[in-house]
Amino acid sequence: MTTRTIGCDTADGLSRAVRRIARDHALDPGVRGRLVLSVAAVAEPALSAAGHTSLSWTFQCEDEDRSGLLTLALGLDAPVALPSAETAAGLPLPADAVTEREVVWRLPAAPAPDAPADGPAPDDAALVTEELRAVVARADALTAEHRRLKDELAETNSGVLALYVQLDERDAQLRKAHGQTLRELEDALRPAPLEVDGLELAVHYAPAGTDAPTGGDLYDWFVLPDGTVHITVVDALGHGVTSTRGALNVTHAVRTLALEGHHLQSIVARTDEILLPFDRSVMATVLLARIDPATGELWVANGSHPPALLTRGDGTARYLEARGRGIGFPMPGSDRLLTEKMAPGDLLLLYTDGLTESRRDPVEGEKRLIEAAYEHLHAPIEEIPGAIADDMHTVILHPDDTLALAVRVRS
Repeated sequence: MTTRTIGCDTADGLSRAVRRIARDHALDPGVRGRLVLSVAAVAEPALSAAGHTSLSWTFQCEDEDRSGLLTLALGLDAPVALPSAETAAGLPLPADAVTEREVVWRLPAAPAPDAPADGPAPDDAALVTEELRAVVARADALTAEHRRLKDELAETNSGVLALYVQLDERDAQLRKAHGQTLRELEDALRPAPLEVDGLELAVHYAPAGTDAPTGGDLYDWFVLPDGTVHITVVDALGHGVTSTRGALNVTHAVRTLALEGHHLQSIVARTDEILLPFDRSVMATVLLARIDPATGELWVANGSHPPALLTRGDGTARYLEARGRGIGFPMPGSDRLLTEKMAPGDLLLLYTDGLTESRRDPVEGEKRLIEAAYEHLHAPIEEIPGAIADDMHTVILHPDDTLALAVRVRS
């Protein structure tokens, strides 16, 4: 491992030197272009002040195929302040370290050839063109991916969603007059009943008011190719048709990711990435559950949503606390994947906050929910969600859309 150092007196000379070093070590043209821009940006104050910088580089071979690590250090001898760690991290290619006298980049690379290759070496203009082509190709790939996702979401949300947006723009009197029609459309948004050997499933939904029978509380359930059952519960911010649109976007994106085989814990964060370019206003809490009917294995991921309640066949109960942040929140995603084992007779309850916060005290609501789940633990599954909602809403100080979904392992 040998360290080489050269002095550079001009920005053009420094850029050419960095470009040739990166080329000799087979860096990707896109990475090479970012490295040249970053080194030039850091060196500019020193070149302006003293007209000189130093450039050092070292290659360390790490494995048998001779790939390794290229360390490139820009020394700033001029009396100028070095960039802060935060500034260095914001460069086109973030620096890996800022010491007292230099800024350092470390990059996976190949060793430089011992001798020049046959034929003339590419001139600087050819290398710049190659870097620009790499940037354009990357931009084209991102544009194509965004267009594909946009087309998929547009196709999924056509029809009923377009009608919902139109209805939302009408006044409250018209929405109330067509309340029955809206209820039928709301039912059309729900997935078909799910019949799965080994499991019993049922759901209850009630809007906050009769003039807006749809809202941001939605659910989705389906069987994955491996036989496990996936369940999504979404609570989008707001009420009425506008929040329905956001909740639909979330459930459709989650379904797509789940069917593509993405890991359950990653789906909340990935959904936020997909929706951000198309709907920056959507904010939604999300609860994801995956159940294996054959074994009773249960996996739960959470994005700011109220925790699922698991009531055992013997009457004991506890909330499954899997913390995370929802769609549209800062740093969205589930912090961990919670796992449990459900036994015959166990009841899993997934719900939205309208179930537990009707009296404006969520802690008190969670205590009452445990009592209600125990009270109806052995009732027919199709009666359980509605019966629990009735018990929880004997007093309503804070009306809200309410969804309750029950899953029980067959005895």
